Amino acid sequence: MTMLKLFGIIFFCSLLSPSQEVLSGLSCAVSPGAMQNVLSDAIIQNGLLQQHLQGLVLPNIVGDGGLLNSPTSITGLHLVKSQLPKLSVVLLPGIGVQLTIAAKLELSGNCLVGLLSDLIDILVDVNITANVKCTNFESGTVQVVIEDCLCILGAIKIKILSGLLSLSVNEIVLNQLRATLPGLLCPVVDIVINLVNIQLMGTLNAVIPVGTAGTIHYQLASLPFTSGLFLGLDLDGAVKQVGGSIIPHDSSASALPPLLDKLLVLGLRQSFLNAVLSLLIQIPPQTFTCTPEVFSGASRLQEAIATLVPAGCSACRGTSPLSVKLTLSGNPLILLEENKATVELSVMIQVFVQHLDGPILNLLLLKAVSVDVKTS
Repeated sequence: MTMLKLFGIIFFCSLLSPSQEVLSGLSCAVSPGAMQNVLSDAIIQNGLLQQHLQGLVLPNIVGDGGLLNSPTSITGLHLVKSQLPKLSVVLLPGIGVQLTIAAKLELSGNCLVGLLSDLIDILVDVNITANVKCTNFESGTVQVVIEDCLCILGAIKIKILSGLLSLSVNEIVLNQLRATLPGLLCPVVDIVINLVNIQLMGTLNAVIPVGTAGTIHYQLASLPFTSGLFLGLDLDGAVKQVGGSIIPHDSSASALPPLLDKLLVLGLRQSFLNAVLSLLIQIPPQTFTCTPEVFSGASRLQEAIATLVPAGCSACRGTSPLSVKLTLSGNPLILLEENKATVELSVMIQVFVQHLDGPILNLLLLKAVSVDVKTS
């Protein structure tokens, strides 16, 4: 679950300038659809946009009415709620991501036309487009900036409680909204995107415990690259044992398969997996007495060992039971092939007897070169 969460939140950090560097750890190619899902959840579904739009207050609208109309004053105009917000994403090659947020804004305030006071409700369609990129990459962190924020107003519906709305009032409201709303909405979008960046970067630069054996430290490794079809990024993964020592792994490049119709393609380098595997598989030596109560083939093993013992070795033929000790030899390795992964372990097998007076007599020492566990 922790790893899936990590994969989910790294998408936002690919709004960066192009880079072809490849560092060790994890590589991924992300589709625009996956980006859209993650950002929509963070901005729309979690209520972040609504939360920061909620306090939006518009300037008072005042019109002198001209020769034939009464003076108009609209005060206390504020956002009640945003209806049906929708977010879409377009990748900009070499630049970053273009976010478009479409919503209906419901506004409410007080309207005074001449001496008549009334409540006014306004429903306006807005379409906010912002080009987003990340800059100032340093030590796995970036800063988000918005370039070319454009706010376009669509259909506007104005309603007052009495139902009496003059053309002059309608024109005054339309002109004022077109003049003021873009300057109010673009800063809100800027705040929201920066908050999302902080949330996602905080999860991306993660420390994942591996039981009690150690940790894996992830952080953004370099500036990701963007194309019109996908965006890609590298994470640097440091595998640390308890105490802080790092298990080394090389930084050889790896090619990702085509994205095709998938949302996400992940690539883990073999050297990185070997480092993680050596952290996961730390089996202490196992020693057991060769008796039928411990394993069923004890008698046959003792008979086979007896045939190997030199005839002149009286100490080898005592009454003490055989003991077997298994010790992991070297680090485990994972070998990657097409549609298959093989884990290779080396084990030292020591067969000995320990006499009552204490000394240990080794009878047999074997090395099992490979014990394969295959998955496909």
